[in-house]
Amino acid sequence: MLTVALHAALAMVVVAMALTVVRLVRGPQAADRILALDTLSINAIALLLLAGMLLSGAVLFEAALLIAMTGFVSTAALCRFLLRGDVIG
Repeated sequence: MLTVALHAALAMVVVAMALTVVRLVRGPQAADRILALDTLSINAIALLLLAGMLLSGAVLFEAALLIAMTGFVSTAALCRFLLRGDVIG
């Protein structure tokens, strides 16, 4: 029963990722694209966590943690670049 729920959740996350890629491509402004990238990283984290639960792999949980850290830093850096024109300084 749990595997059926995990497979259904994986399918939903993949659909969410596909819709996010559409927003990333069609986003009229840079802010829309930054939000789409942030959402895409969150969806990737969810995908790795669900796959880790399904496959019982500890490496996938570590990969999800790394994507979470880099996703946060990259979103903050892109927002700062969009507002100020530079990242450091």
